Amino acid sequence: MSDDKKEWFEDEDFWVNYGPVMFDEAHWAEASGIAKACCDISGVKKGSRVLDACCALGRISVELALCGMKVTGVDITQPFLDAAKETADDEGVSLELINHDMRSFSVSEDKKFDLAVNIYNSFGYCDSISDDMEILKRIYEALKDGGTFILECISREIAVQYFTEGEWFERAGMTVLTQFDVVGAWEGLNSKWILIDKDGKRREHVFVQRLYSAADLRDKLISIGFKEANVYGGFDLSPYNQKATTMVIVAKK
Repeated sequence: MSDDKKEWFEDEDFWVNYGPVMFDEAHWAEASGIAKACCDISGVKKGSRVLDACCALGRISVELALCGMKVTGVDITQPFLDAAKETADDEGVSLELINHDMRSFSVSEDKKFDLAVNIYNSFGYCDSISDDMEILKRIYEALKDGGTFILECISREIAVQYFTEGEWFERAGMTVLTQFDVVGAWEGLNSKWILIDKDGKRREHVFVQRLYSAADLRDKLISIGFKEANVYGGFDLSPYNQKATTMVIVAKK
């Protein structure tokens, strides 16, 4: 990587404005159900320690805390963590929020987690596969023996099935234009987002999300050390088949 090249997360101004677009009312509304499903899938009890890796605005973190969990949210974008704290305060729950790169995140033995989650397509944005794998290794190491990791993201199969070249829509007081291109042999998606606010100010950002097949990502989790990793088509543990609209992997340490 050249010294003058920014990583995907470093354009902080864009992400501050993109947050309300990315997490619209529909996504906030589904957060409670997803958090409860994660608790049920993992079997955690009230008071269990939960890591929300790449927690963004704290959508899932807050709901996990409302379920009685002790939640640590980690994200590299400080304004997202500031927004998460505001939401947590409004809901009357406490979160431990850490501004850190997940590629180097670690915890002491006495602070390891019963459950770790990485939800809503927050994986696959590093410049290399080895960096992506470092995130998964850090999550594995942060879990207690017997702990559960739940990962939700777009798979290569889902990306192919629902591919669109772009769209435009109005959301969060902005006009949003998107453009998507396939990278390599469906190795990734190149995403260009253009946000235009009511004053006509235009913000653009381009980033690439690496695409893994479900089988490949499952096998990589096993190679990292997880005892098992099962692929599903949703948080209801429906089959991962031609009807699936997302990929959820449940891995056990």
